[in-house]
Amino acid sequence: MNVAEGVGEALLRLGAHTVFGVVGSGNFHVTNALVAGGARYVAARHEGGAATMADAYARVTGGLGVLSVHQGPGLTNALTGITEAAKSRTPLLVLAGEVAASEIRSNFRVDQAALAAAVGAVPERIHSPETALADVARACRVAVAERRTVLLGLPLDVQGAAFPGPAALERPFAGHQAGHQAGHRPRPAAVPPLPVPTAGAVARFADALQDAERPVFVAGRGARLSGAGPALADLAERCGALPATSAVARGLFAGDPFGLDVSGGFATPAAAELIAAADLIVGWGCSLNAWTTRHGALVGRDARVVQVDVDAQALGAHHPVDLGLIGDAAETALAVTAELEARGHAATGYRTEEVAARLAREGRWGDVPYEEDPAEEPGADGPRIDPRTLTIALDALLPRERTVAVDSGNFMGYPAMFLDVPDADGLVFTQAFQSVGLGLATAIGAAVARPDRLTVAALGDGGALMAAAELETAVRLGLGLLVVVYDDEAYGAERHHFGPDGHPLDTVTFPPADLAAIGRGFGCAAATVRAPGDLDAVADWLAGPRDRPMLVDAKVTRGRPAWWLEEAFRGH
Repeated sequence: MNVAEGVGEALLRLGAHTVFGVVGSGNFHVTNALVAGGARYVAARHEGGAATMADAYARVTGGLGVLSVHQGPGLTNALTGITEAAKSRTPLLVLAGEVAASEIRSNFRVDQAALAAAVGAVPERIHSPETALADVARACRVAVAERRTVLLGLPLDVQGAAFPGPAALERPFAGHQAGHQAGHRPRPAAVPPLPVPTAGAVARFADALQDAERPVFVAGRGARLSGAGPALADLAERCGALPATSAVARGLFAGDPFGLDVSGGFATPAAAELIAAADLIVGWGCSLNAWTTRHGALVGRDARVVQVDVDAQALGAHHPVDLGLIGDAAETALAVTAELEARGHAATGYRTEEVAARLAREGRWGDVPYEEDPAEEPGADGPRIDPRTLTIALDALLPRERTVAVDSGNFMGYPAMFLDVPDADGLVFTQAFQSVGLGLATAIGAAVARPDRLTVAALGDGGALMAAAELETAVRLGLGLLVVVYDDEAYGAERHHFGPDGHPLDTVTFPPADLAAIGRGFGCAAATVRAPGDLDAVADWLAGPRDRPMLVDAKVTRGRPAWWLEEAFRGH
C-alpha cells in the first residue's frame, strides 16, 4: 500500500463517503482509493462546479464536504467555489495533488498554500509517510470542529511512497458520524459544544428581554448550525418576540404565525416596518451586517441591540451592540429562557392579535399586491412573463418538500423569497462571495444530499451559461432537478444599476438564446415559458418519473429592477 491509498482509507474512516471532483494525474490514486473503499465519487465537468457541489452537500447534510482536484490548474479552476465555502465557514476538505518539492520547474508549480490562505481557507499538507495519518486527522478536525475550508496538499512524491502501516485515527470530534443513507440526514453537532455565557451576562440579557415591549429576534447561520430553532421559538413566545432570519437561515421559523421570514433587503414591507419599530433586536448567530439590517435602516434610533455568537470577533463587527454574549445560540436561548422562567416572566410583547392578522395577510411576498409588468416589450422577440407571476405560479405547482438553490443576480430575490421552503434546510444560498454562476452546482450538490426532495435550481441566464457544462452532470446522475432560468438576456443587476444614468449597456446585454434547446442537447427535458399557461409542461414533468432534469427557459420581463437591488448596490 502506498501513501495515496493509505490516505484514501483514512479519509473513509473519518467520514469521507461522498466525494466530488475532477480527476487528473495528481489526484487519481487517492480518488481511486476512496472509491475502492466504498466512497461515492461524483465527477463534475469543471473543478469550479465540483467545489460548489461539495460545499452545498456539506451545508445540506450538516457534515463534511470533500473535493478532489489535480494540482496547479485543477486547484485554480476550483478557487471561486473554494472561496465561497471559506467565506461561508463550510466544513470542506479539499484534496489537491501537489508538485513534489524537488520539481522546481514543473509547469504545475504554484504556491498552493498561499492561494488557500488568500481566500480564507486553511492550508495543510501530507508531510511524510510517517505523519500521513496524523496530517489527515488534523485537517479533518480543523474542517469539522472549527467549520473551516481546508486545503490538504498531497505531494506526488509522498503519495507514491510506501505507507508504513495503519494506526489509530482521532475522529474530528465526538459525535461526528461517518455517513448517511439516501434520504436520511443525521445532523451531528455542527460546532463543538461551547459554554453558555456567564450567569451575569445571561441575567443582563434577561433584563433586556424583560424590559422590551417590541422585541425582534434575527437568527442567522450560527443559529441554524446549532439547531436553535425550537429553543428560539420557545423563548420568543415567552418574551413576546417576533422571530426573523437572515437569508441563509430562511425557514428556521417556518409555520410560526408570528414569523417575519427574512430580515434585510429581502424583507416584505410588513416585516421591514415591524423590525424597524422594534425596541430590542437580538442577533442569534447572525452578523447583523448591511444585508440583514438594510445598512442599519431596520434598526430603530432608540432600539437596543443584543448579539449572541460563538465568535467573539463577530460581536459588534458590523453594527454596534449594547450587549454582546459569547455562546452557542441554542444553549444561550435555553439559559435565558430558564432565567426568565425562574423570574416568572412571560409577556405578550409584540405578539398581538393585530400583528398576527397583519402577518397572515401580508407576511409572504406572494401575498403582497403588485402591478404586473406588460408582457409585450418594444423590440422583444415575443411576450415575456413577470418574474413574480412566474415564481408565484411555480410555488403553487411544486411539492412542499423542496430544496431551493439560488444563483446570484438581479433575479435572485424572486425564487429566494417567493418560493416557500419547508424548513431551515430548504434554501441553499451560496452568496457569501456573491459570485454569479454557482447556482447549478449548488443545486446538484443539494440534490445528491437530499434525493428525497425536489431540488430547484434558480438561475439567471448569465449564471446558467457560465455553468452549462454541469447540465451533463445532472443528466448523467439521473437527478430529478428542476432548473429555472430567469432569462432577461443580460446581466440584469448591472443593466438596472447603470442604465438609469445613461451609461451604454452593450457590455452587459446579449442577443436571445434558446436555452431550452441547449438543455435538450444535454439530455434534459425542457420548455420555454412566456406565459403562465406554458408551465403545463412543468406540471407534466412533475407528474412523471422525474428521472432526468428539466430546464425551464423563462423569458422574463426586463422593465424594472428587483425591489432589493438599490439596497444591494449601496457602497459599490
